[in-house]
Amino acid sequence: MFPNSSNLGRPPFPPKHQQQSNFFNKLPLNIPPTLLSHQQSIDTQFNFQNAARLREQSVPRDAKRQRFHSHHPETTVINQAVPLPEERRYSFPGSVQSPLLPAHQEPDLTGCIPPLQDTLFLDPIETTLPVAKDKLSQQVLDLFQACQQQTCDLNRKELCRAELQREIQRIFPQSRLFLVGSSLNGFATRTSDGDLCLVVKEEPRFQLFFFNCNILFQVNQKTEARHILSLIQKLFSTKLSSYIERPQLIRAKVPIVKFRDKVSRVEFDLNVNNVVGIRNTFLLRTYAYIENRVRPLVVVIKKWASFHDINDASRGTLNSYSLVLMVLHYLQTLPEPILPSLQKNYPESFDPTMQLHLVHRVPRTIPPYLSKNGSSLGDLLIGFFKYYATEFDWSHQMISVREAKAIPRPDGTEWRNKFICVEEPFDGTNTARAVHEKQKFDMIRSEILQTWKILRDKKDLNYVLPLRTVIQKR
Repeated sequence: MFPNSSNLGRPPFPPKHQQQSNFFNKLPLNIPPTLLSHQQSIDTQFNFQNAARLREQSVPRDAKRQRFHSHHPETTVINQAVPLPEERRYSFPGSVQSPLLPAHQEPDLTGCIPPLQDTLFLDPIETTLPVAKDKLSQQVLDLFQACQQQTCDLNRKELCRAELQREIQRIFPQSRLFLVGSSLNGFATRTSDGDLCLVVKEEPRFQLFFFNCNILFQVNQKTEARHILSLIQKLFSTKLSSYIERPQLIRAKVPIVKFRDKVSRVEFDLNVNNVVGIRNTFLLRTYAYIENRVRPLVVVIKKWASFHDINDASRGTLNSYSLVLMVLHYLQTLPEPILPSLQKNYPESFDPTMQLHLVHRVPRTIPPYLSKNGSSLGDLLIGFFKYYATEFDWSHQMISVREAKAIPRPDGTEWRNKFICVEEPFDGTNTARAVHEKQKFDMIRSEILQTWKILRDKKDLNYVLPLRTVIQKR
């Protein structure tokens, strides 16, 4: 999550003379800078032993010995994705308001998006859910409430991330490890994997109060990123083999290291400098909370796709990110929309060039979206399958959440001869490019069509998604 330093005025990264890495000496230094660092301005201390104790409460006794050994037993830094609650912000003795965020420019955080609090602290904001007045809607709500990610699930992921960051920084001192994706965007379930982004930086250009303003450099995903990840994989399979199992380097367009944390039992995907994931995490988090029907609908459709074996990009079907964008697009394109285009309505809040240390703040200023569409969760679920079974033109149209409508496919290699086209809201790539076989595409369309017909006639979720089985596996 977004980094903090352990003492006020002390930069999150080691002093310059400690920032030595053979690999960085090999990287080209003339790569143009792209984005400013996302250093968080809040300093906080966290007792690692207390955190470990909390973590032990959720793991078997025989796993308690599998611990990342700290060389700094006094404290550890928990890298927050968002700042501390407002009443605790800038309350440290002698703290000074940074000129990068003058007092009169502090955003008025009065929107509906709940802030992520300190990890290991419960989020005090209980978001309201829609009222179910029919059987199908109640089933959707029940499944969502049983399967949604809990605070303890997020805490386990965060503790693993914090421990791994300490070890990775021994190889890459100027790096930070961020938790991104569904774990933070509001659409995670109890079995969701953890997504990690390793951000590697050049040397600090300047220090300003408790901001550490570094320049992020571009990493070639086919060369530098793979080399970095191969070193990470080696670290995991040797020094950290007692804690990390099955580390595997996947040479995809955006290469990742897949691994499993033995203590938390969470599967993780780790990439390098794929910072668009930080931006879209908070875009999706905003969509998740501006309308209270969004999260239940998304979580149930993700569970449905997983149950029908069409939610696995490694096997040529849809990844969860594409599924979420498909749901958001559907809700945007109803005759009476349930969601707007946030990027059109609030372009300054979702500017793709915004400094990363601000990305998490602005969504919280956005108010709820008041739709005149009073459709129930059950009707919306049926409508989702009907839309993609009978209305959406897969051959000629692209799903665009950024535009809040279906748009003609671009004539580029990224889109040509692709079966499903889903536009990434920030970088414009095709998030559904893994669906590259007609057989898999036909299977996806068949499941959508059959599900629509069954739900239309039966109006009972059990016919397409056995609730008891799914909840047991949650």
